[in-house]
Parts: sequence; C-alpha cells; structure tokens
Amino acid sequence: MARSQTGQLLLTGVPGTELDAQSAALYREIQPGGFILFGRNIKTPSQLRKLIDDLRALSNIEPIITIDQEGGRVSRLRLIGNEPPNAQQLRDRGSVELIARHGTITARLLRLFGFNLDLCPVLDISFYDDADNSLRGRCYGRDVPETIRNAAAFNRTLREGGITSCGKHFPGYSRAPLDAHHELPVIPLTRAELDEHELAVFQHFIREPDAVDSIMVAHAQYPHLEPGGLPASLSHRIITGLLREEFGFTGLIMTDDLDMGAILNHYTLEETIRLAIGAGNDLAMICHRVEALREARGILDRLPAAELDRALHSVATFKQRLAPPNPFSEEEFRLRDADVLALRLHTLGPALATQRSPEDGKRSPVEIY
Repeated sequence: MARSQTGQLLLTGVPGTELDAQSAALYREIQPGGFILFGRNIKTPSQLRKLIDDLRALSNIEPIITIDQEGGRVSRLRLIGNEPPNAQQLRDRGSVELIARHGTITARLLRLFGFNLDLCPVLDISFYDDADNSLRGRCYGRDVPETIRNAAAFNRTLREGGITSCGKHFPGYSRAPLDAHHELPVIPLTRAELDEHELAVFQHFIREPDAVDSIMVAHAQYPHLEPGGLPASLSHRIITGLLREEFGFTGLIMTDDLDMGAILNHYTLEETIRLAIGAGNDLAMICHRVEALREARGILDRLPAAELDRALHSVATFKQRLAPPNPFSEEEFRLRDADVLALRLHTLGPALATQRSPEDGKRSPVEIY
C-alpha cells in the first residue's frame, strides 16, 4: 500500500462553478478518489463539462465523477435543463418501460458531461409517501416486489449506458422518523422486520443481473443491528459483518455525506474518518468541508495498513468499470434534454409536466442525497 494514495479514499465536493487556483492546488496535492457535484457547481452546459474536464485533468488516477441525478427535486441537472419525473411519479404511472427509458436517458445525459457514477437508484421502500425524512418522491415502490421491479429497470439501463450505479440507503432508511441531514435518526426495527422488507430489497441488488456497482450506507442508528449505538455508516457490524460477510457484497461501499448533521453533531473528523474506514467503507464522502481534505488525508495516513489496503483495492477495482465521457456539444445536450422533456410528458401528461418541484430555481440550504 502506497501511503501517497490514501486520498483515493475520499469523495469530495467542489466549491463553485469553476476550478479556482487554491482548490486546484489542494486537489492536486490530495488526489481524491472522486468528486461529487451539486447545484452550486452548475451554471451552463459548457461550463459544467469544462469543470469536469478540469477535475479529470488534475487527477493522476481516473477519478470518480458523480452526482445525484435521480429525478424530480433530486436532479442537479434540472438547473440547466428539464426536470425528469421522480421515482414516485414513474411508479404511479405503472410503466416499467418508462422507468427503463429513464435509465437510458439519464446515462446518455451523464456521459455527455463526463460523469461516470450516478448516486442512485434509491432502494428504500415507501411505507408512507409523505414521510418527512428526505425521501418524499424518491422511492420506486411501496413494498418489496414493486421496489425491486422498478428500481431494477432503472439500474439495468443506467449501467448498460455506461454509468455505474449506487444503491442507497443501506440497510434501509425510509422508516427513519426524522431527516439525517439535520440529526441522527433511530430506527428501532428488529432484524426480522428488516429482513422481511428493507434488507430483502438490498439482498436482491447484491446479486446479478440486477446488482448495483456500489452501495451508500445510511446515517441512522439501528439498535437491533448495532447495540453499540453507532450509526450504520460507522458500524463494523453492519458494513463488514452484515453487508460484506453475511450478504456477500463485493462492490464499492461509501458513506453518505459525513457533513450531515447526523454525523457532525456527534463526531469529530478524526473519529468519523477512523470509524468509517474501520467499519468497512471504501470511500468517505466529504461534500462541503473541502478545506478539511488535508486533515482527512492525514487521519487516513495513520490508519492500520490492512484497512487502507482493503479500501484502496476496492476503489481501484471499482474504477476499472468507469467509462470515458462522450464528446460534448451544445447541440447534443439539447437533444438529450429534449429526451428528458418527452419522458416527463409521457409520465405526467401535458398539464402536470409544466409543474416543476417546489424547490425549482433555488438552492436548498440542505443538499439532499
């Protein structure tokens, strides 16, 4: 294991719409394993492609370039184009074909900009569509079979289009009583209850042909899975014991954003990084505290070699699947964006298609993952 490569275990945000000299110098030094982009990074189609090209150019190892492009309000690219229908709207339309089409359209759009990982599909079950825990509108099903059927259609065509996928939020977040962006929720479900519902979905997506390429772990406490009180994202019992060893998942594992209130309110950066990698995560996601990257890499450098070797091997293996970007042109973007609009019209009809999500035109003070 080369200590100089420990930055590969960090997935980081980017401050603005262009790569300033200070950020470029930091990224060149740290060599993070990947970059996640948000609304704050998107101004125009050509600007976005240039930013991604610049990030790739300063990386010695091909970086993960990722985004949350799910549909509805969690669609970063709606800032420069049409808003795709969300998972619930597609679910309610009752057409697996439209969901598969959504995956194809999304892959083509992301490849055009140079993304190689989409942080979806959401594999959580919607037991209550109006739950106030950040998942409103984002779930493909109301039970295990419906969730599997619909999420699999999107996942399959997204991957066929050359974009790797991420199932979230393991081990199942939809029954969280509050939003982890603000505070750490407790989900007191028994193992039997989780096995019957949430975990049944994730187990399906660990197996081919519907396997996801990566899994994001939730910031929530599950007392019956982790009696020590750690959130799932920092729990060796849940990540290594359950996901890796019992379920046999061999893909990339990442934390949800470590800048969320569920973690920030309870753990120091030192504790967070040490616990995250020690638990079995391969990537630690730091979306907003970009200035903390140097400190985070220093913490990684002090971790046991065996933990670093395992995570670095997993990241390197995952990166072998990354597809190169497609050539960019404004004309091609307009064609891809027209596909998004057509899908929206087919899903919602002409009247509803004109009604975008409430946050339209604004950057929410809390980025949703």
